[in-house]
Amino acid sequence: MSDDRPAGFLPGRHPIDAYGEGGFKFGGMSHRGSLLALPSGLYAWDATTPADIDVGSLARILAEAPEAIEHLLVGTGLDLAPLAPALVQRLRTLKIVAEPMATGAAARTYNILMGEGRRVAAALLAV
Repeated sequence: MSDDRPAGFLPGRHPIDAYGEGGFKFGGMSHRGSLLALPSGLYAWDATTPADIDVGSLARILAEAPEAIEHLLVGTGLDLAPLAPALVQRLRTLKIVAEPMATGAAARTYNILMGEGRRVAAALLAV
């Protein structure tokens, strides 16, 4: 039987248990690199710097929106970095509120909102 899931994918919603040292821990597993946390699951993400965060790198998020996502937490690394105006505008057209913040704050906030049953996703640069 063939597995059609993409590589670097864990289905379902999972809290982020830890972050740092270049990756994340969740669901009893660890992942090295950046991460997308969506209602459909956790995905490896190729972005490594705030400059990599654009409409193209967030295509998976845009595909699940707006039915499944109303808040997007964007972990921009160790420090807060603004999102490109074109990206913010695209997200607004989908009725998604984007909130950039340091990755640690984004991971913690994601856990809280997910625990409340909110329609939240996170794009987290590894630190």
